[in-house]
Amino acid sequence: MREAEEAYRKIIDANKDECIKSAAVQQEYVKTQTARYHGYFVHTLYIPKMFTEDMAAYIEKNALVMYGILEKVIARYRSDAAYRALFGFDERLERLILRPKHYDCLLPMARIDIFFNEDDYSFKFCEFNTDGSSAMNEDRELNEAIKLTYAFGEFQKEYDTRTYELFNSWVREFKRIYAGYDRAVEKPYVAIVDFFGGDVSREFTNFKKAFEDAGLECEICEITDLKYEGGKLISPSGRKIDAVYRRAVTCDIMRRYDEVQPFIRAAEDNAVCLIGDFMTQVAHNKIVFKVLHDDMTKAFLTRDEQKYIDEHIPRTVSLTEDNVNRLGVLENKDKWVIKPEDSYASRGVYAGVEGMTDAEWKKAVADNIGSHYLLQEYCEPYASVNIDLTHDKNADYRKYSNITGIYMYGGKFAGLYSRIARNTIISTQYSEMSLPTVIVSKKTSL
Repeated sequence: MREAEEAYRKIIDANKDECIKSAAVQQEYVKTQTARYHGYFVHTLYIPKMFTEDMAAYIEKNALVMYGILEKVIARYRSDAAYRALFGFDERLERLILRPKHYDCLLPMARIDIFFNEDDYSFKFCEFNTDGSSAMNEDRELNEAIKLTYAFGEFQKEYDTRTYELFNSWVREFKRIYAGYDRAVEKPYVAIVDFFGGDVSREFTNFKKAFEDAGLECEICEITDLKYEGGKLISPSGRKIDAVYRRAVTCDIMRRYDEVQPFIRAAEDNAVCLIGDFMTQVAHNKIVFKVLHDDMTKAFLTRDEQKYIDEHIPRTVSLTEDNVNRLGVLENKDKWVIKPEDSYASRGVYAGVEGMTDAEWKKAVADNIGSHYLLQEYCEPYASVNIDLTHDKNADYRKYSNITGIYMYGGKFAGLYSRIARNTIISTQYSEMSLPTVIVSKKTSL
């Protein structure tokens, strides 16, 4: 890996003018194409995020271990009332989670985010995203953009590179899961469902095309515009929906519960195949990080799984006055992060290490005590070198913090997604950017 990174930098240093010109072409592609988040184009840098085949295999192996543990947690939640109490979910949500299971896969879609240290292969998990997992289109577009850069073209003369395909691979798993549904039809009409608010991302249109390329009709549906009539879930265009690819995250559904009653009633009546079902919330809610350390969880895990949790799940407790005092949180702000139990896109996250004064940290802690917040040990992200030739022609190399997303489709490893930041906290509220993810190997002479 170090050899590949050094080779990339040597190309840049020896061809700075060409690289600067191609960085502008790369940037123009990103700005005019479809890699957008909430209407804004995704920011990136000049060097892709590179992993060796060995690194990718190691990450995949560990993602499969964590996925297996999460499956056990979901199954125990559904079977054990005492265990369910650890999560403290709303009664309405609990009722939805406990609906009869209509296909085998407990966790169809996930993006497991980790802090991975490339030097010693140590890592800590950051969060588990489920049905709302996104950024597949960002990775695809950024990998197209990097091909336009001078350095990448020169790099490929010495190194083989490959990327991950994240659209058709999901549709294949979706079809496989649906085939086990207890009311499956031969060619289901598929709806991609979310709260769009009139702004349908190109990511959804690309998934729609992937479904259609696989021989299935598909419609992108605003979840609040669905109807439930005569035991059928009806799309805005008037079509009966057989299967739903749910991108609407559970916390948004519960917050707008009264507005999505047709969708919920159809799910409760098993009038539609919901992929994924509400049980995925058990893994998605960040309180699972606290529950994983609980003795009730360790009681049904193997010794190896218990050790795995201890080594790779950050210490996490509820944000209570007792825990704040017991752990010296106010006096050691750089050691802790506070975050809401159920959120996404890093909303409401506070990190003492991220430039907060003692007074600001104390206020953030005090304001959120007893508000369904978690207190989690701060994990130092791995920093790798990159350069921003797009915004500064005189830029030099500097280190950026890394986080790696691991896509899991139907319990199988599907690919990686890379984010970086100038700060130590990698989130949209700070300086988050995305990089194309590339698996590299040295070309062998014939």
